[in-house]
Amino acid sequence: MGYFANAAQILIDFAFGIAIFLFVLRALLQWVRANFYNPICQFFYKITNPLLMPLRKLIPGWRNIDFAAWLIAWLLSVLKLALIYTIFGQHLGLLGLLLMALADLADFVLVLYIGIVLVRVLLSFISVERSNPVVPLIHQLSEPFMRPLRKRLPMPGGLDFSPMIVILVILLMRALLVAPLIDLGMRLAQAA
Repeated sequence: MGYFANAAQILIDFAFGIAIFLFVLRALLQWVRANFYNPICQFFYKITNPLLMPLRKLIPGWRNIDFAAWLIAWLLSVLKLALIYTIFGQHLGLLGLLLMALADLADFVLVLYIGIVLVRVLLSFISVERSNPVVPLIHQLSEPFMRPLRKRLPMPGGLDFSPMIVILVILLMRALLVAPLIDLGMRLAQAA
């Protein structure tokens, strides 16, 4: 059963990872006020609207925060973890499962931001047309975290150290916030 359970976990992680990615990126694009007419934004809006629009009638957003998209991403994370633990024959308590899913979603967003910052660094080293729809999105998504650091950090020789600091902070957040949340969720889940 171990090989099949591991294969099933890979498939579940992959399928739910794509779905969570769609809703998290949709929420982040709205948060940074990405250009609605960008073809990549259009893709995310069209693919997520069938679930988001009915839910938004019940759960409206506030300012640029799309609570409906975050709720769907979190529920997908809950379902993913429930399926994975069920496959391995473990039954988790609901409160622990909900907390573990929240930590899992936070970790997903942090890892996504590491990727976004790394792509931004790579784009700065290669010549990419500014008309490419990916370039402004990467800049818009990374700028809320890099701009405040760039204002405070010296730039010796024109080198921007803000991506390195952002990645370091993200790694520390994973170690000091996400990992303890997962541990607490696991203890709560197994105690039930």
